[in-house]
Parts: sequence; structure tokens; C-alpha cells
Amino acid sequence: MVKKLEWIKCPICKNKTRLKMRNDTVLKNFPLYCPKCKKESLIEVKDMKINIIREPDAQTQSL
Repeated sequence: MVKKLEWIKCPICKNKTRLKMRNDTVLKNFPLYCPKCKKESLIEVKDMKINIIREPDAQTQSL
């Protein structure tokens, strides 16, 4: 079986990051940092597909 390599791209600016993924790469709750836009995104990778994890905004506590 041939291992396919592909760069992980930033979900915000779509540029290459410093990481590569193979077709058997699995990541969960991975903090991906982009050196170009200097932002961090939480991602999941499975079967060469990248999913962005949206974190809920902080809620104020009511008394």
C-alpha cells in the first residue's frame, strides 16, 4: 500500500503549516498553529479529512 503524504493546511488562511499527514494519520483535539497568520485552531484528522472543532464561547454566570 502506497502512503500518501499531504501538507496540513491552516483552516483560517489556507496556507501550509509545518506538519504533514499520511492516509493513516488520526488526530483528535489537536491544536494546530499557523506560522503565517499566527493563529491556533483545534482540529481533528481522519482519513485525510480535516475537521475544525468549534469551541463554544464563554458564557457569563448568572446568580
